[in-house]
Amino acid sequence: MSAISFLLNGTPVTLTDPPPTRTLLDWLREDRGHKGTKEGCNEGDCGACTVMVSDQRGRRALNACILFLPQLDGKAVHTVEGLRDPDGGLHPVQQAMVDHHGSQCGFCTPGFVMSMATGQINGVTDHDTHLAGNLCRCTGYAPITRAAEAAARVPAPQWLLDQTAPDFIATALAQGADGGANPRTADDLAAWYLANPDGRLIAGATDVGLWVTKQLRDLGPVAFIAGVEDLRGVDVTDDAIRIGATTTFADLLPAIAPHHPGFAVMLRRFASAQVRAAATVGGNIANGSPIGDSPPALIALDATLHLRKGDSRRAIPLADFFLDYGKQDRAPGEFVEAVTIPRQPDRLKCYKLSKRFDQDISAVLGCFNITVADGAVTRARIAFGGMAGIPKRALHVEAALTGQPWTQATVDAALSAFAQDFTPLSDMRASADYRLQAARNLLIRYFLEDQGIATSVLEVEA
Repeated sequence: MSAISFLLNGTPVTLTDPPPTRTLLDWLREDRGHKGTKEGCNEGDCGACTVMVSDQRGRRALNACILFLPQLDGKAVHTVEGLRDPDGGLHPVQQAMVDHHGSQCGFCTPGFVMSMATGQINGVTDHDTHLAGNLCRCTGYAPITRAAEAAARVPAPQWLLDQTAPDFIATALAQGADGGANPRTADDLAAWYLANPDGRLIAGATDVGLWVTKQLRDLGPVAFIAGVEDLRGVDVTDDAIRIGATTTFADLLPAIAPHHPGFAVMLRRFASAQVRAAATVGGNIANGSPIGDSPPALIALDATLHLRKGDSRRAIPLADFFLDYGKQDRAPGEFVEAVTIPRQPDRLKCYKLSKRFDQDISAVLGCFNITVADGAVTRARIAFGGMAGIPKRALHVEAALTGQPWTQATVDAALSAFAQDFTPLSDMRASADYRLQAARNLLIRYFLEDQGIATSVLEVEA
């Protein structure tokens, strides 16, 4: 018998042998009768199912539709039903939504309210970024943003601060075992994966969750690894930046910003606040997606991937990990431990092209890391997503630049090399011709930016 324990709106809940891939959204609505948390897209894109999840690492807005029950062990969950104060009064966010006419049909409102309540308790003031993962199709965002601004000027309720405090959660819960495997250390994970080499590792479930909700797949044996603390965190030394596999993108963004701000600017557009709070660097690498946003940046930074199987470890260039579409250099039972970036002067720029600015999958993602000394290119590392079946370096373009003067003429001469490096496909996001031309244009953009010419596509002047 195994069990998980968590707090639901301040009240302890223990579930014995829960199905490991049952989502919090389904459990709330079908088992608990909590209908306020809505099912919209059921894939983590619309935010209608947003809940607040709190633990030792703080309070986060997460998508309940792709959050599996075992991921909640030892945590506190608040839904819109639990947002009124104990005396029945409205939460300041709820009152602000009323005062500023922030709801029309109301379907998206509970998700907005939970995102806003999480933002308020965390002191968030960049509401456009924080609410980018919540979609509204009738009210309009102006009154919702006004409500968020008004709520931010009011203190968070003390009772909610108390119920989401780590000490309160730890005291209120008699933590259970797990509803699947729930390793707490990398050694435990290594032992489990050796015994279950065909098992599935789940960290944030932002990708795997869709295999269940959309593809209705049986995942077989699963291990939930987000709680493996010795695989989490960003360690900066004089020689390298080491990023643990279970580090979320919400944690990576502020940690990488002082060293490679271009990377951080791109990560600001990585999905939404809800997804960034759950998705992990290791998961984004290990799933091998040709449109994953972090691998091109890491490859351009000459990152090394650290893999472990049992007690054996190996390190390979991250660029060599991706072999072909859906195929990586990873043996059964082997998992990603970390990725390291050598310390270097910052020359990285990342450009993400997508149909929407916020919360969209890249059509093309280009990352450029070009070193110039005495007016000539001494080193070039350029990597793309969306241009091939894997994240891939532009080796011919790099060769065309290296050793040449850093001039417009050199850049123009290198443009033809893109066709040697890439034969992109056409799909719903972009045509092959668009992708190839866009990739060339991004090299031009990098050069112009390096010359001090403003190229921001967000600055429009009449």
